[in-house]
Amino acid sequence: MRADKWLAVQLPELSRSRVEALISDGKVLLNGGRFKKSAKVSEGDCVYFELPEPEPLDVLPQEIPIKIVYEDDELLVVDKPKGMVVHPAPGNPDGTLVNALLYHCGGRLSSINGVIRPGIVHRIDKLTSGLLMVAKTDSAHRCLAEQIKEHSFTREYRAVVCGSFDPENGTINAPVGRSKYDRKKMCVTELNSKPAVTHYRTLERFARYSLVSFTLETGRTHQIRVHSAYKGHPVLGDEVYGKAYKNLDGQCLHAMRVGFVHPNGKYMEFESPLPEYFEKVLAGLRK
Repeated sequence: MRADKWLAVQLPELSRSRVEALISDGKVLLNGGRFKKSAKVSEGDCVYFELPEPEPLDVLPQEIPIKIVYEDDELLVVDKPKGMVVHPAPGNPDGTLVNALLYHCGGRLSSINGVIRPGIVHRIDKLTSGLLMVAKTDSAHRCLAEQIKEHSFTREYRAVVCGSFDPENGTINAPVGRSKYDRKKMCVTELNSKPAVTHYRTLERFARYSLVSFTLETGRTHQIRVHSAYKGHPVLGDEVYGKAYKNLDGQCLHAMRVGFVHPNGKYMEFESPLPEYFEKVLAGLRK
């Protein structure tokens, strides 16, 4: 078996990315030498690994109002406003959803994604509004992450796009990877990419725009925005993959519905109504 896959099996309590980080940091040795991910392990080999102490949490709790749609001891569902960053990053050291969650939950969030993204199972862009699941415990995090990996997790979005899809309903199956021309952008490419599948359904057509429902089968970075632009119908107001729209700060994209199996085995689904900015755009287009 490949060495990295074997190690992941031996450490089920750690995420795959955490295992890969241990290998990259030289915390794993194979037969006394450097542990190479692509190496093969067999009976009689000796693997040594060192789990470092947890990093001190340097992301501070902040009393920032957030809308909680659902909460229990294992997880919570948050309705993120447009303009809020999910977790700290260069240029956004605080004022993020994570800062607000640390305050709201008293620091009780899963640690699988490290000190910068505690509790964060999946993300949406700063200028996208809508629903996010957050894990309080590591076991809940693993349960939810596994559903995302198996594509059994429901994520439905609403968007206004430029023009109209033909056919009106369908599936976009095109791999997404980072652009070799601009590292901040993603694109449809066969080079260093991952499979990406988006299902779409046209709900309403206007003179030059359409209201579309998007359902994600996979969850690649900027997937809906990239796939829409790839088909010639960028999301309205998307300055990265399309162009700005008057009186609209960012793209008209809303994470409307999430559905998942709770760690207790019960299927749960939540819906967020279209926010005011979105309804205002629709009202203008209908005129």
